[in-house]
Amino acid sequence: MSRQTGLRPAKPWRPKPWRPNAAGVIVYFRLTPKSSKECVDGLTDTADGPTFSACVRASPEDGAANAALERLVADWLGVPKRFVVLATGGKSRLKALAITGDPEALGQMLEAKTSGMNGETT
Repeated sequence: MSRQTGLRPAKPWRPKPWRPNAAGVIVYFRLTPKSSKECVDGLTDTADGPTFSACVRASPEDGAANAALERLVADWLGVPKRFVVLATGGKSRLKALAITGDPEALGQMLEAKTSGMNGETT
């Protein structure tokens, strides 16, 4: 607490690895294909800002890793698979996924998911 104001200092603002849009949210991932496991395992800082780190077993050939990421994220968030679509990054490790739904509810789910991760954003 500050002696002069009696207020606690605010947590520093930190960008989040997602942003709301009209149809839901755009969530950013750094994908590792050909992994021994499939998971969303933390947060990573990139030159473009923070992203979730994700690993999939699929190889990056013929869009298999992208499809595996869409399935993984749908299961991770508990939303139907048809609501998760690759928006950008088809040939890159850095991906943006468009997730359809209520932006506020999706934002709350993502906040809950990040609360225990390394590089915490809340």
